[in-house]
Amino acid sequence: MSETLPSIGDMLTATVPMARTLNLEFAETTPERAVVRLPDQPDFHNHVGGPHAGAMFTLAESASGAIVLAAFGDQLSRAVPLAVRAEIGYKKLAMGPVTATARLGRPAAEVVAELDAGDRPEFPVVIEITREDGAVTGEMSIVWTLRPNS
Repeated sequence: MSETLPSIGDMLTATVPMARTLNLEFAETTPERAVVRLPDQPDFHNHVGGPHAGAMFTLAESASGAIVLAAFGDQLSRAVPLAVRAEIGYKKLAMGPVTATARLGRPAAEVVAELDAGDRPEFPVVIEITREDGAVTGEMSIVWTLRPNS
């Protein structure tokens, strides 16, 4: 990627106001993995002093969007990525900053081959949310699609 192009994190925070509102930090974004951090911010705490469930959902969804752009950004001229459905499980109490790590659930080449065949492919992205001590506080799966442009 040319150094003159904005990073995926910069693009997401510029175009997705919620990511900017939460001050999300895009630590790593590759076609294999996206790592996004939610700093500890009292304005986004829940009733027990940790990050609100909605903030953690947005963190994980943003990490999934980052990997989708990293893996399929070269397809944007012919298809738009859209989240189809999501499921999240809150496993342990999250306190302090939390990090979401997203991975594609299918090889990108398979998804592009379906798009090439004229289909509207769907593919899962799995996300793990962890505390600073490494404990998994949440797990999310989001099914995305690449909707061909008309």
